[in-house]
Amino acid sequence: MSLGIEVRTPASDKGQIHASFDPNDFPVPTFREEEWRFTPAARVRDLVARELPVPSALSTTVETAEGVVVEEVKRDDPRLGVAFTPVDRASALAWAGFEQATVITIPTGVTSESPVTITLTGSGTGVGRGDGAYGHIRIIVEPRASGVVVLRHEGSTRFAGNVEVTVGQGASLTLVSAQLWERDTAHLGRIHTRLDRDARLSQLVASFGGDVVRIVSTVDYTGPGGDAELLGLFFGDSGQHLEHRLFVDHGVPQCRSDVIYKGALQGDGAHSVWVGDVLIRAAAVGTSTYEINRNLLLTEGARADSIPNLEIETGQVVGAGHASATGRFDDEQLFYLQSRGIPEAEARTLVVRGFFADLLARIAIPEVAALVAREVDAELGLSEVAVQDEDVA
Repeated sequence: MSLGIEVRTPASDKGQIHASFDPNDFPVPTFREEEWRFTPAARVRDLVARELPVPSALSTTVETAEGVVVEEVKRDDPRLGVAFTPVDRASALAWAGFEQATVITIPTGVTSESPVTITLTGSGTGVGRGDGAYGHIRIIVEPRASGVVVLRHEGSTRFAGNVEVTVGQGASLTLVSAQLWERDTAHLGRIHTRLDRDARLSQLVASFGGDVVRIVSTVDYTGPGGDAELLGLFFGDSGQHLEHRLFVDHGVPQCRSDVIYKGALQGDGAHSVWVGDVLIRAAAVGTSTYEINRNLLLTEGARADSIPNLEIETGQVVGAGHASATGRFDDEQLFYLQSRGIPEAEARTLVVRGFFADLLARIAIPEVAALVAREVDAELGLSEVAVQDEDVA
């Protein structure tokens, strides 16, 4: 007797992940599936159960840079949906539900150090109010071009969105996604980048705000010499759920990937999830890859789940590895600083800043590094005035 329950056999490797543009090809999650089991069901169920697009509660503002073309287009634009396919129901619903997309093109020969900033601002209410938005952003970096794109997410809403990126031959892109939502927001996002021969991506995902934030970052390669640096920094407070999932698909020879995510958590019920998957296919000889996740628990009641995975189908690699560690605040470090006359609050700040220091040093854009440092200080309870005075000093 059939109970009407679909049972899908799990993929035996990451190369067999189901992908489709049709939301109906993905069953509504039960939140017992491997890809959803950490996500708090009650707080995002509406975003993955809807059948029709919801009213938009999201506004978009653009600060462009010289030589970069930014357009608002309809969903039938032929540049959309050519470099990615949704891999879960949230991403498929976001694809089916958006009405307009933002297309950012960095033309061949353009080298822009000034960031293009796209600010998405939720104007609705957040948890459990039934409003929300779907969105799509398309980034095209043409051959031998380079540029910087910063995505800022602010305000309150319930949002599911995709970012679709192609980086052409010999081109480079620095991409920043900053989650600065109000605390009542739910955000389910997908960022997919396709790298051509000798293309380079430097990506930073920085998550601070929101009630539930779940970002899936994926990368694949279409030619040798591709290089992906995926950085992540997050800081969660009481009750927040910050989830970051990554999949780097090495399918061609002589490419590189480097994944570094660091997070701090404080307060009862603060929860982070990091799942890092790397697949080195049989054809991807000469691959070099490493992924690392470090988590710092500042208080009791905080929890970090960290799962690195590495699947290798060829023995001809330059290097491949992963590491993960979660630890509590080091009281010995705190005691050492206090014994030298540093007040406890300042000593705690120094320890946390030290934890993030190497990651912050990798952020090449001064404005972004300053933004992230300010957000970390704000999480530590430092006022804007105190931060400014310290910077001046």
